[in-house]
Amino acid sequence: MHPRMHEIRQRTTWFMDARFGMFIHWGAYAVPARGEWIQSVERIPTDRYAKYAMEFVPDRFDPRSWARLAREAGMRYAILTAKHHDGFCLFDSRLTDYSTVHSPARRDIVAEFVDAFRDEGLRTGLYYSLIDWHHEDYPHFGDRNHPMRDSEKYARHEPEFDRYLDYMHGQVRELCSNYGKLDILWFDFSYDNLVGDAWRATELIDMVRGLQPGIIVDNRLEASGDMRKSSLLSGNPSEYSGDFVSPEQIIPPEPIADETGSLVPWEACITTNNHWGYCAADREWKTPKLILRKLVECVSKGGNLLLNVGPDARGEIPAASVRLLRAVGAWMDKNGPSIYGCGPALMPKPEWGYLTRNGEHLYAHIFDENIGPTAIDLSPDRVSRVRLLADGSELEPIESWSTSFWSDRLFINFAPDPLTTCPLPDDMDTVVEIVLSTDE
Repeated sequence: MHPRMHEIRQRTTWFMDARFGMFIHWGAYAVPARGEWIQSVERIPTDRYAKYAMEFVPDRFDPRSWARLAREAGMRYAILTAKHHDGFCLFDSRLTDYSTVHSPARRDIVAEFVDAFRDEGLRTGLYYSLIDWHHEDYPHFGDRNHPMRDSEKYARHEPEFDRYLDYMHGQVRELCSNYGKLDILWFDFSYDNLVGDAWRATELIDMVRGLQPGIIVDNRLEASGDMRKSSLLSGNPSEYSGDFVSPEQIIPPEPIADETGSLVPWEACITTNNHWGYCAADREWKTPKLILRKLVECVSKGGNLLLNVGPDARGEIPAASVRLLRAVGAWMDKNGPSIYGCGPALMPKPEWGYLTRNGEHLYAHIFDENIGPTAIDLSPDRVSRVRLLADGSELEPIESWSTSFWSDRLFINFAPDPLTTCPLPDDMDTVVEIVLSTDE
């Protein structure tokens, strides 16, 4: 194993045990309420967009209620957008007045966030966009994403990109210096020629690791949409490869492994509706059942789920997101051991759901009802104990003339009569804990 991969595994131990986190996309774009990319999509000039920053006065922002909600949902860490692509900062930066500290909001949102979430026992991380549509030295005309990419007004604009990089590095230094110990730094994103050392990435990561020993970083200094470009998958990571792969709005069809076959840490970031930032018209909310089952799928493939909420302009998380998180939290309260510290079972995926495993504890996540008993592709000889995880009740392996033909499989049922059919105890996900014999 490459020495850098060994360091990555050590840094990400807590991360891969936590499995479930909260992403928070919040900023001036909550005022127009049409998503976080509104400035680019609608090609809004900086001076016109800046009015939203001046109108962003979140009088109902209560970070402690956010933190309690995350903890009650069973989340173990949270990441806040300290600065998104629009350049508006939620933290106190000496390098710009374009922030919540110098606007009518008059609050250091990042400071309040990290204090509240740490007090709830959650690990804290900050998102920082490498892109900045507000800064005069970020490429304008011809850039793929800049709001003024097609404006002839900027056709002769010649940005001093190194000056922008000094600014960007300076802000990352502020975040890593002024807010105590950070657990995650989530960069976003590289594209076209702006990849790797175009950001002076080696220098940037050296500075980050010097200020925040042990911090973990995503892979987007090196690769964003195309994970194949991540040197993490080669088993020979670069200095700035990051510590985990970050698929967005998709769950990989299989565990992510490098060229040597070793599993690579990964985290799927997913929205609760179809937008990251608050979008008042987007009511396509995902159900608790879907989110929960996708969390299980991620864990079964060795990954995490980072679930996003987009608070509104006044600082409240939408009621639909709150209901979703509380429903997931009720399940996690009883079934969390099948998620935390778990990973792939290294067994074929069953027809009825997924398997997760932590040492000798195997967890069968049963999504689909069966006719009669449910078969688990596991020899009864390998089993020490079988319980319904939610209440600890015993499930006796079934032996009958109907199951004797498949004596190499474990059969269980939730009905008093072992050969009858009954509804699953939990329609979202019924978890059976199987303790394997230590001499397997």
